[in-house]
Amino acid sequence: MPHPTFPPVRSRPPAGTGPEGTDHRERPAPAVGGTLWTRPPRPVPGTARILPDGCMDLLWSEGRLLVAGPDTRAHLAHDPPGRDWLGLRFPPGTAPLVLGVPAVELRDVRVPLTELWSAAEVRELEDRLARVAVPGAVLEEHAAARLRAAPPLDPRLRAVVRAAARPGLRVAALAERLGLGERRLHRHCLAAFGYGPRMLHRVLRMRRALALIDAGRAPAEAAHTVGCADQPHLSREVRTLAGVPSRELRRTGP
Repeated sequence: MPHPTFPPVRSRPPAGTGPEGTDHRERPAPAVGGTLWTRPPRPVPGTARILPDGCMDLLWSEGRLLVAGPDTRAHLAHDPPGRDWLGLRFPPGTAPLVLGVPAVELRDVRVPLTELWSAAEVRELEDRLARVAVPGAVLEEHAAARLRAAPPLDPRLRAVVRAAARPGLRVAALAERLGLGERRLHRHCLAAFGYGPRMLHRVLRMRRALALIDAGRAPAEAAHTVGCADQPHLSREVRTLAGVPSRELRRTGP
């Protein structure tokens, strides 16, 4: 029986100073409910602005496996020429089950996978990835095996993701509906997502607003749709979480 996963979160290619946006490719990774993505080598150095999305990634580049934890702010990735990337993006809450550590321990950091798994397991997986023609399938398969061996997901956390993705999150009401106190709910969220439900709500709200703007909606309309008080409220949130105004993301993005 497949291991249940959280609803997938739609991604947005990274904004950057190089040509990586048009080369960023994604496909579903159904075995973990996530996304496999690739970015081929570039001829010149570049910087990608990776925006918070509530997710965590298992990364493969230059023969090494890394983990990107949940971000509370934009992460600037500086790449030399010739470096390619393969990533397995887990939906909110899934990665801790695969990695075996609470998400909060990885908040806003990138760490070698050897800090989380045994050196032998990581070395064997890295060797397999280096030998095969389609390393994404191997990475997904290995993560799925770990997910199947993990304890089942708490359905209350799936409810948190659904609530956080909608406008007008009320944490006290959510905690009561789930039969948890607010502090206990916060602790569960730290372990699963790396931050509390309010922060998850802010991140998912920003991502949805940017997706609407990318699709041609006016910023004021996008702000209203996602539950911001007004367009200035959305602008402040984007600047806080992305580090630049939304117009700058549109200018530098793909």
